[in-house]
Amino acid sequence: MESRLIHIGFGNIVNAAKIIAIVSPDSAPVKRLVARAREDGRTIDATQGRRTKAVIVMENDRIVLSALLPETIRGRAQAETDDTDE
Repeated sequence: MESRLIHIGFGNIVNAAKIIAIVSPDSAPVKRLVARAREDGRTIDATQGRRTKAVIVMENDRIVLSALLPETIRGRAQAETDDTDE
């Protein structure tokens, strides 16, 4: 099985097959999830110092922070899926 990679901004790429969820960082539960992940060292900050606009929950219990909107990342993931279907 070939892994699909998605660009999440600033030259950072994640494996699409390992993504569980892409969520907005604005709700209190997501803020708690990110805070706990930071404490445990499970956070990967791919924002390059910009505001976090998307939180990507990965299969391996990692949390990836991105400066791209969740809709943008979803669109890129779907574009990758459409390309592999053809």
